[in-house]
Amino acid sequence: MDNPVFKLEGVVHERSAETLQDFEGPLDLILFLLSKNKIEIQDIPIALILDQYLAYLEQRKQLDLEVASEFITMAAHLMYIKTRMLLSLEDEQAQSEMDELIASLKERQQKDTYLRIKTLTETLGPMGEFGRSIMTRQPEPMRRGKIYEYSHEKADLVLKNATYVNVFCNELSHGDIAVAEGLIAGMGEHYEGAVEIDMGGKLVLPGFVDAHIHLESALVSPKEFANAVIPHGTTTVITDPHEIANVMGTDGIEYMLQATEDLPVDVRFMLPSCVPATPLDESGAVLDYRAIDSFYEHNRVEGLAEMMNYVGVANADEQVLEKIVAAQAHHKKIDGHAPGLSGNDLNAYIAAGVYSDHECSTVEDAIAKLERGQYIMIREGTAARNLDALLPLLTPQYYTYCMFCTDDKHPNDLLEKGHIDYIVRRAIKSGVDPIIAVKCASHHAARYFLLNNRGAIAPGFLADFVVIDNFDDFNILEVYKKGKLMFDGKTVTPFEAPEIDPHLVKRSHETFHVAHLEATDFIESRPRAVLGMVPGEIVTTDAGYAEKISVEDDILKIAVIERHKNTHHIGIGYIKGYGLKSGAVATSISHDSHNIIVVGANEEDMAAAVNRVVELGGGIVVMDDGKVLGELQLQIAGIMSEAPLIEVNEALENAKEQAFKLGVSRGVDPFMTLSFMALTVIPTLRLTTRGVFDVINQRYV
Repeated sequence: MDNPVFKLEGVVHERSAETLQDFEGPLDLILFLLSKNKIEIQDIPIALILDQYLAYLEQRKQLDLEVASEFITMAAHLMYIKTRMLLSLEDEQAQSEMDELIASLKERQQKDTYLRIKTLTETLGPMGEFGRSIMTRQPEPMRRGKIYEYSHEKADLVLKNATYVNVFCNELSHGDIAVAEGLIAGMGEHYEGAVEIDMGGKLVLPGFVDAHIHLESALVSPKEFANAVIPHGTTTVITDPHEIANVMGTDGIEYMLQATEDLPVDVRFMLPSCVPATPLDESGAVLDYRAIDSFYEHNRVEGLAEMMNYVGVANADEQVLEKIVAAQAHHKKIDGHAPGLSGNDLNAYIAAGVYSDHECSTVEDAIAKLERGQYIMIREGTAARNLDALLPLLTPQYYTYCMFCTDDKHPNDLLEKGHIDYIVRRAIKSGVDPIIAVKCASHHAARYFLLNNRGAIAPGFLADFVVIDNFDDFNILEVYKKGKLMFDGKTVTPFEAPEIDPHLVKRSHETFHVAHLEATDFIESRPRAVLGMVPGEIVTTDAGYAEKISVEDDILKIAVIERHKNTHHIGIGYIKGYGLKSGAVATSISHDSHNIIVVGANEEDMAAAVNRVVELGGGIVVMDDGKVLGELQLQIAGIMSEAPLIEVNEALENAKEQAFKLGVSRGVDPFMTLSFMALTVIPTLRLTTRGVFDVINQRYV
């Protein structure tokens, strides 16, 4: 076999900008050649390497005779040693010299390794000294302007005679608030501005931050979502694009990043950690840590979203730990999702680096997690409402590590009740100190996610303001984003929707691959487990078994149909507590895989409802006796509409009312609550495309 040819000029290409003096003598250069070419010194073709070395020196036109002579001497000595070893296998002196040379090379390698480790310790040292609270992030780009030069020019905006919440001193402060280039230049007296507004006794609060939300749950495009929450004082949200990622994979993440670019609500991202949520799900994509790793470099990505697979964390599942380690390697946050987790399993979960949770429904659960260092996101959404149960946390003893989130919000809730402002208003009316409520709605989330220029009214912070009349009524009068008035009390300042890659738009409209279904597809003779619904909650109970539909006993059939890959998989079970007396309800929103879920009083309407969902390219359908009574088209990945929020809400509310007329319990949200029946990370029973699954005991029943 011919000896391989190692071209030196190619080997050292990466160091072409360096000088020859970077190699500390011939031994250093030989070591470099050996490591680059992954060969042992015994096998190095000295004569050939020498020729190439001289050719390289000529090419560089930097022939250093002293260095060259040293290298030639070393090469000649190597040839001498190798020749003696070839001529006499028993030449102990030659073998000893070769061993000595190898030892020298190993020493040099150890030295290089030590220097690399020493360099790393300079970076890692602070984390070891101060613990997990030390995280790093790249500075956000900012234009140089008058705020940095502190010139004597007028500010862009001055809120005169303002009374504002000082989140650092836990008190109300008074003075002018000056804004320049979208940032707060200062607070005090005698500021002049191009625009001056007398606050006249109004209160100024930091812009609200939603610590955890799935934008897709609003059922509208991100632009329409922003248009809906601005009047409620929300200026920043932390979203998990988990829903669309389960349908479209990384294309879904990219879609949402593009769809939220430069909106007047700052949309930050946590990358989906569980796509699918568990191995039980048949979602449209499977994302390991490699698939999402590159997104960490995006300037609006803050970390790894809710780690729902807490079982996998506690059991040290390899793929789960890979995602956690990758997030930590990027110095990113990791959010939790562990309802009722306790004891050593909770300890293991937190020890892995999961430092928040939004699934607490009891104060006991929340305090157990607070005691172990987790931040608690107090959730008040459409399907899950935990504020009342967790009000005891909003006291001086616990509130420092609490923040507010909505998780999932339907259009009607956004339009009629509000967003984060609704939680603040409710908390204050329940007796919570207003400043505590405001800090949980703004400052705490900003601090947790290291959004260090948000969540406070102070110099250098973004000029994100919420102006209210008083704490008792808590009517929002104005909202500013980076010093620009975005809501004047009546209307939102118009803004353009971001441009989205046409390929991604097309991809979002082609996510259904389901064959036409018949009633017989939903008929199963053997007994199936019954999911018992709990009023006001998304948890379920084990309600035994059923063999057939019994409307009189509120036993209805429920099914989940795989829709991503045309597998023809249909999981069938029964459900109690939904209340439907006739017809069927179907939706392509079923957390988190977003297959089609349908519940019905008969199989014929179940099949018809599912087929209509497919025809719409995604949506919600209420069917009775083969007729559509109400529907909402969700053409973006089967989970969001392209229509304006008002139109979406009208269609949704009509469909909801039709469901109620068919008997659905008015204490149940017909669609959102139904959508959670397929989520196999929440106890007790859930339905997958393969049948009913017992979450507690981790088995099909």
